[in-house]
Amino acid sequence: MPHPASPRARRAARLAALALALAASACAGPRQLRPFRTDGCSLWPDAGLGTGRSWRHCCVEHDLAYWRGGTRAEREAADQALRRCVETATGDAALAETMYLGVRAGGTPWLPTWFRWGYGWAHDRPYTPLTPEERRTADQEAGRWRDAHGDEVAPAAGGR
Repeated sequence: MPHPASPRARRAARLAALALALAASACAGPRQLRPFRTDGCSLWPDAGLGTGRSWRHCCVEHDLAYWRGGTRAEREAADQALRRCVETATGDAALAETMYLGVRAGGTPWLPTWFRWGYGWAHDRPYTPLTPEERRTADQEAGRWRDAHGDEVAPAAGGR
């Protein structure tokens, strides 16, 4: 048996403490969903310079899906919807594909970014289906946000 002060014993104690903390967090009850927030097209322009064509509404819809989180298939569907929306708004398939590839590369739930998949949840959240309670909470919060900011999810007048 290792001596209590040995590096091996300390490492074992740290691993046991980590396992207990993870188990406790799993039993902590429903996860808290932060209020929805968006910055439009994170790390990307919201509109074309000089074209008058905006695709911000596409990014806001995409942010709503990313804030909510869910399964890997739901993320893929959100990213596909972003690509279709940007192409429809701009007529520019290359721009839409570039944005799609960017969110596929950078939106994983495993990165500690403000725009990761499931960013609305207070704790790291892998690809996990929402429980019925989480879905209701997310639907209610998204509805409140849409009621207050509906103009941000509709295409701008005069845009394509």
